[in-house]
Amino acid sequence: MGSRRKSREYLLQMLFQCDMGKQSAEQVQRSFWQQREGVEAEARGYADDLFRAATQRAAEIDVLIQAHAAHWKLERMAAVDRNILRAAVTEFLAVPETPRPIIINEALEIARRFSSPESVHFINGVLDSISKNSSQLPASSSKEKPKRKSAKGEQRQVKSH
Repeated sequence: MGSRRKSREYLLQMLFQCDMGKQSAEQVQRSFWQQREGVEAEARGYADDLFRAATQRAAEIDVLIQAHAAHWKLERMAAVDRNILRAAVTEFLAVPETPRPIIINEALEIARRFSSPESVHFINGVLDSISKNSSQLPASSSKEKPKRKSAKGEQRQVKSH
C-alpha cells in the first residue's frame, strides 16, 4: 500500500475519532499517534497536513458535502461515509495539484475497505458532483499525468499517488 493511501486512511481514522469521540483536533492528534509506532514520516506528515486542513476548514467542507448530497443530512449519513467524504473534499481543497479522479478513486477504495458496498456508490455520486459542479474548489490540475524525461531523453508518464 502506498504512502498516500496510508495517509488517507490515517486521516479517515482521525476524522472519525474527532467526530464520534467529540474530541478536539489536538487531543485526537496526540492520542492517535501515541497508539501507532513505526509510521513512515511521509505518511504521517501528509495525514497531519490533511487533518489540519480538514479541521480548519470543517464548516466549508460540510457545506460543500451537504450541497451535493441530495436528500441527505450530514448527521444522518453513516459516520464512516461522512468522514470519507470529508477526507476527500479536504484533499480537493488543500491539494489541488492532485487530480480529482485520483482523489475520488482513493476514497472509493477506502470505502470498499471500511464501509458497505452501497456506500461506495453514494460516496462516488457525491464526490463526482462536488468535483464537477462546485465553484468553491480551486482549479483542477490537468487530467494528463506530467511527463518526465528518462536518462535517454525520452518522455515517460509519471505515476501519481
